[in-house]
Amino acid sequence: MKRLLTIGFDADDTLWHNERFYRLTEARFAEFLADFAEAGHLTERLLQAEKRNLGKYGFGIKGFTLSMIETAIEVTDGQVPASTIRDILDAGREMLDHPVETLPYAHEALEALAGRYRLVMITKGDLFDQERKLAASGLGDYFDAVEIVSDKSRGTYQRIFAAQGEGPDHAMMIGNSLKSDVIPAIEAGSWGVFVPHDLTWAHEYADEPRTEPRFRKITHLGEIEAILEEIG
Repeated sequence: MKRLLTIGFDADDTLWHNERFYRLTEARFAEFLADFAEAGHLTERLLQAEKRNLGKYGFGIKGFTLSMIETAIEVTDGQVPASTIRDILDAGREMLDHPVETLPYAHEALEALAGRYRLVMITKGDLFDQERKLAASGLGDYFDAVEIVSDKSRGTYQRIFAAQGEGPDHAMMIGNSLKSDVIPAIEAGSWGVFVPHDLTWAHEYADEPRTEPRFRKITHLGEIEAILEEIG
């Protein structure tokens, strides 16, 4: 049997830009509440709210927007103006309409791999928003399957690579998050390829598993062919 049969790709900040829109909205959020708290404090409180709410709202813009509203209520002791809540909701809606800009080599890499491997997009986030971005990206036809999940864990990759291939041992996961894309995939028995992005959400930080034999790191998707040749 061929050593590698299935390749999973993360979507946000691996195939297309995403975190930049969160950072821009965070800056606007700080402006909305400038009379109540300084920007650094707001960012810290917002991150705490996001982490606290992941189990209830999941990943994505809708949960982020609700966490902004919750933070605004907290830092103003319940005195946040209704107009500010409206501004936050408008900012969230604008995020849901943001344009999709693919990252360098995304099209070229997928085109080169399609047909040679079973390609699976594995992403967290809101179902409607992720489907919208995939359609707008022009990358959808390259994938044999799309998995939009609530979280990414060892069990997630074991399940997906068993259903979409010959199991984790014959699969690879490529993404910009060590915590979500790389480490749990390696724990499941797959190869994990780290493609760093300039902007990464603080919740996704983790140390590189450099001693793991199935860990690889590349600077952009154009280097994936060299990894595949090495693995064989």
